[in-house]
Amino acid sequence: MILDSGDTAWMLISTALVILMTIPGVALFYGGLIRKENVLNTMLLSFVTFAIVSVLWFIYGYDLTFGADMWGVIGSITNPVFNGVLESKSLATLAPTIPTGLYAIFQMTFAAITVALISGAIVERMKFSAWLAFVPVWLTVVYAPVAHWMWGGGFLAQLGALDFAGGIVVHLTSGMAALALVLILGARKDIRLLPHHLGYSVMGAGLLWFGWFGFNAGSALSAGDLAVSAMIVTNTSAAVGMLAWMLMDKIKTGKPTLLGALSGAIAGLASITPAAGYVNITAAIIIGFFASIFAYSAVSWLKPRLGYDDALDVFGIHGICGITGAIAIGIFANPLINSVTTGGILFGNFHLIGVQLLAIVVVAVYSFVLTVVIAKIIDKIIGLRVTDDHEVQGLDVNLHEESGYRLS
Repeated sequence: MILDSGDTAWMLISTALVILMTIPGVALFYGGLIRKENVLNTMLLSFVTFAIVSVLWFIYGYDLTFGADMWGVIGSITNPVFNGVLESKSLATLAPTIPTGLYAIFQMTFAAITVALISGAIVERMKFSAWLAFVPVWLTVVYAPVAHWMWGGGFLAQLGALDFAGGIVVHLTSGMAALALVLILGARKDIRLLPHHLGYSVMGAGLLWFGWFGFNAGSALSAGDLAVSAMIVTNTSAAVGMLAWMLMDKIKTGKPTLLGALSGAIAGLASITPAAGYVNITAAIIIGFFASIFAYSAVSWLKPRLGYDDALDVFGIHGICGITGAIAIGIFANPLINSVTTGGILFGNFHLIGVQLLAIVVVAVYSFVLTVVIAKIIDKIIGLRVTDDHEVQGLDVNLHEESGYRLS
């Protein structure tokens, strides 16, 4: 293969779009949903996560994920600090029409947003120092192995499990990690959802929706029909997810809400992510609709009954929708959309659904258990939770000596 300038241009744009999803997309979306005393801390969690992952990915993260497969579990570190890769001007093995460096930084953006998503569960009560310790460890022992299993030639990929753009690798891992952390941290002193500035969240959600086209359509790794298909089903699922959540709000409370509309759109986006390169518009409509209902039920029914304080519903939206989308592949995967699959149940292939369910269970358990272990160790060494007075007063002033607003 030779370098294709069109593919390269598209992937440069897609990479920039996914960066936009984390900074400022996730930062603004999360920042608007919490108390004003914690807005800067919440935004900083996304920014510092992106910085840490940006460095570690090229030191060893890319090799662990996409290096030569070792026992189906992890990649080998053959080019630490990306040594010699840029100089060689080589083409990516898994995307042979673009440079290796471009493929690597595109994949870096996925690693960064995965870890950043977790922060939404622990806002307003986790030490900043504990988060700084958590990010590199979780990236190394959870994200890199799981991404290798699914995308780097690991054992789940060898079994035939599919995940086009990260329903399992991104949304399921972050959702299960979020659930593990909140169970260990415990509930906030004030667990009422008090969005201090929904305008920030509107801007953040808009940037996420916009950037998601790079996330999903970019995962085609070329500027062609598959990218177009992925873009269309992504937008369709997001729209349906938004409308479905608003419908549920109307049925339950009598009034649709802006926060509900934003949550539904994110649910539609997260659920279509694993399936974006394998399904048609009809499937996208079904996926977005049911994923939004499942996520709504997790947020409004499951969370209150189980009593866990997932502040910004990372598990309820990202975890549940990652599972929904991954299962949907086993049902709706269409070989006419993508020839890498022989199709799902609708095309007479019952094997795929079994493999998808296996991948979901393995990754869910692995992410949850390893996150518990990481959190327990960090808690023993430096502590996870801020003091009661810092939590009540807010983290911006106490942890950073800054305020997002003028102090009265």
